[in-house]
Amino acid sequence: MMSKDIGIDLGTASVLVYVKGKGIVLKEPSVVAIDKNTDRMLKVGRDAQQMLGRTPGNIVAIRPLRDGVISQYEVTLKMIQYFIRRACGTVLFKPRVIICVPSGITEVEERAVVDAARQAGAKRTYLIEEPVAAAIGAGLDISMPRGNMIVDIGGGTTDVAVISLGGVVVSESIKIAGNKFDEAIIRYVRKKYNVLIGERTAERIKIAIGTVWPSNEPRTIDVKGRCLITGLPKPVHLSSNEMPEALEEPITAVIEAVCNVIERTPPELIGDIMTGGIIMTGGGCLIYGLDRLIANVTGIKTRIADKPEHCVAIGTGKSLDNLSVIPEGSINISRQRMPKY
Repeated sequence: MMSKDIGIDLGTASVLVYVKGKGIVLKEPSVVAIDKNTDRMLKVGRDAQQMLGRTPGNIVAIRPLRDGVISQYEVTLKMIQYFIRRACGTVLFKPRVIICVPSGITEVEERAVVDAARQAGAKRTYLIEEPVAAAIGAGLDISMPRGNMIVDIGGGTTDVAVISLGGVVVSESIKIAGNKFDEAIIRYVRKKYNVLIGERTAERIKIAIGTVWPSNEPRTIDVKGRCLITGLPKPVHLSSNEMPEALEEPITAVIEAVCNVIERTPPELIGDIMTGGIIMTGGGCLIYGLDRLIANVTGIKTRIADKPEHCVAIGTGKSLDNLSVIPEGSINISRQRMPKY
């Protein structure tokens, strides 16, 4: 079989792989289980996620990406190798790969991603910034001289950007997103109920009852944790009415980032954004009422894109069609003028 061009949304929480001509073929958690004694990779993705917090001493289940960038290089390399092999199968030639990265990534971090992909088997590696990929995946025509505002809330980072003429005009990337939402819920339950819960339980609470806007029909969930006083298991009954308080700190940081970008946006583009509105992508934007809260604070209508958790991967995949026109030696294609999609 000939080589395949693939796009990878290398997220802190999950990895999505897009194969040209097929679409998204793989979606797995960004988790790897390693045997510490032999340094052998045991499980990757969903199977490894099941091991979080449940492994014996010689096995560790870890997330090799932290806050949107590589924190453990060798483990990330093995994970990328595994996903490329699963997506491509047996090929005669190495694939060209586009990997999505946060907009605030440094050159050192960029080089680490490119080197990891090359060692994992990529023929050539390109990078695309998350807000650009998210805008393309959301169906926006970013090539026009018109301002489009994207708020992409992933697992490790929130990227806010204004895009016009195929490039980023103003952007801000903060390391506060879905994982910080989980941590905020853990702190809230510990402080209010004296109960310690794990990351997976916090994520389940966030998905089931996470909200930042008043609801006429409150939702509830029952979870179990460890009582910090007795050390024994203890059930906790939580309501969605508690979530605005639990999530106040990280949500406030996200809204401040949105406001900061709006303040730095050229006046000519503000009118476009007022007309077109703010587009939200990423799994973190599915917190109930977050779009209404942002609209209420900014005075700009805000909507959630279709399939928001897939927008970045779809936009990364669509960019594969334009690799032939990317100048030789380019790495971050977001810094090139993007064509019409």
